[in-house]
Amino acid sequence: MNRGRLFRYAFVKSIPVMMGYVFLGLAFGILLNSELGLSWVWALYMSAVIYAGSMEFALIPLLGAVTPLPTVAIMTLLVNSRHLFYGLSFVEPYREMGRLRPYMIYSLTDETYSVLCSCAGDPEANEDRHIVYFWISLMHHIYWTVGSVLGTILGASISLDTTGIDFAMTALFVVILVDQIRGGGRDAWQCAAVGLCVGLVFLIALGADRFLLPTLAVTVFALLLMDLLNAGKEARA
Repeated sequence: MNRGRLFRYAFVKSIPVMMGYVFLGLAFGILLNSELGLSWVWALYMSAVIYAGSMEFALIPLLGAVTPLPTVAIMTLLVNSRHLFYGLSFVEPYREMGRLRPYMIYSLTDETYSVLCSCAGDPEANEDRHIVYFWISLMHHIYWTVGSVLGTILGASISLDTTGIDFAMTALFVVILVDQIRGGGRDAWQCAAVGLCVGLVFLIALGADRFLLPTLAVTVFALLLMDLLNAGKEARA
């Protein structure tokens, strides 16, 4: 596949995230301006360097409260530690990407992971998957940054009621989940059911502030166990 076709393929695959990231970025930029009075320069810097949507939203009240840096660092580690779990499945592909590997590790987000997984089994991208992975990751980064910058400009230009606007991040996760379930068949339903059940158990047991990491750990273990059991059944068959 030539470079032009690779770029077009990557762009088409990135469109769902583009629709989410631009509007999420707008929401973040508007909040950044309305809550902290910061300009588009700060939005550009934060989105290009931090590039962690949920943490960027969480950072707004932390900055407003002048939270100590160690507290911010610990919270950032906890919020983004989920990347350790799903990032394991891309250790080998990223290892083969040479000089691009540091950026690929840095730019792996929840949504990028979802899109790259959908490319992994696609014969159209398999031959040049490393280039496709890079283009998709870079496009997602650009979408988020552009949306954030536009949001601060919009927030500074007109007066808006920002109540509930931070729900945009949750809405994007729901859309991605629905898309994965619709296109993934029975296996996707089973994975979603496992995640839902485990999440509810830990949410009730530990509360909203502490349930995320145990949920991720147990869910990953359960899915790995399911995969091993399914492989065993296929081998016996």
